[in-house]
Amino acid sequence: MIVRSNYIEKILKTKEKKIIKVLTGVRRCGKSTILTMFQNELKAQGVKEEQIQGYNFEDLAFNDLLNYHSLYDRITSTLIEGKMNYIFLDEIQLVPEFEKAIDSLFIKENVDLYITGSNATMLSGELATLLSGRTIEIQVYPLSFEEFYRNHEDDKYQAFQHYLDNGGFPFTTEIQDEETYKDYVNGIVNTVLVKDVLSRKKRSDTILVEQIARFLTDITGNFVTIKKIADTLTSLGQKTTSETVLSYIASFQEAFLFYRTDRYDVIGKRYLSINSKYYPVDQALRRALLGSKRPNLGNRLENIVYMELRRRGYEIYVGNVGELEVDFVTIKDGITEYYQVSLTVANDKTYTREALPLKAIKDNYRKILLTQDLGNYNDAGIEQVNVVDWLLGKFG
Repeated sequence: MIVRSNYIEKILKTKEKKIIKVLTGVRRCGKSTILTMFQNELKAQGVKEEQIQGYNFEDLAFNDLLNYHSLYDRITSTLIEGKMNYIFLDEIQLVPEFEKAIDSLFIKENVDLYITGSNATMLSGELATLLSGRTIEIQVYPLSFEEFYRNHEDDKYQAFQHYLDNGGFPFTTEIQDEETYKDYVNGIVNTVLVKDVLSRKKRSDTILVEQIARFLTDITGNFVTIKKIADTLTSLGQKTTSETVLSYIASFQEAFLFYRTDRYDVIGKRYLSINSKYYPVDQALRRALLGSKRPNLGNRLENIVYMELRRRGYEIYVGNVGELEVDFVTIKDGITEYYQVSLTVANDKTYTREALPLKAIKDNYRKILLTQDLGNYNDAGIEQVNVVDWLLGKFG
């Protein structure tokens, strides 16, 4: 079991606070395991077994609790009076009207609530109305490279190549052969597409939804419009409309399968809503959806950097500097940073091209160029940093 200390630390900060802890993220990214780790931490701190209740609603053993009345009755009937009770509800969105049970449990002084879900809609609608201001969302992602590397025997550069190829879904670190790996990641993607997309839309167009997901994965790092996606699929024989494509992509985002990033005009200091980029949550999607198709290595590296910036809590945009483009404009705690990503800038001509947008920005915020080249440099305020070192927490 890979210890995910960053998440445990985040949850510990909210322990016994009068707020509902909500862990969200794509299926199989490790939410349930993190809850188990936290329960073990509670026991290590002296919390008794009988003070902890855990329910995973994907487990048939709890099928009789897929009713909010039954769930509430079960939990309340086993609460320990005079002590804090820690309640863990895994994949709670599977319980219809679960928010009613959550709301009633929340008002009890001796209940500390932790819930997980694989769909962003669980934080909207009636739950948001009932519990406004009383929830904190902790977004969980597949393994970062730093977490992955701690479980890898190769040197950091060999480990990074493995991470670049296979991604960071936790269980994949235990899989040794290629066929089992492909079966596993295909299962994750198919489950998300069927359970979290098609079933919610009450549609059965599996081929179309797979083609949209495949297209988004294939154009990672490129600007695209909804109309362009619809037109491209129609030209390939899969007739569809912009409205349908928009609906499915919204579902992909709700299921944490893809993330959208919009543009920001660095000079004009304004947000732009025309054209966006979409990034898959993990490199495993490429293997599952595109198979052996030759990858764009630069776009894969950009994808990994994007997801790491999300893990670190940045607000992320694609930057426009006149006619030039900066891969990522990030904002955190009111501080802006600029990131450019390139496989290599060993060639002077390539360095000049990649550095040009950063040099065109006249403010004094950090400007970072991430590459796979060895060594770390500073050229007139542009920090060139090895991406493996950066992912491992060195150099910012």
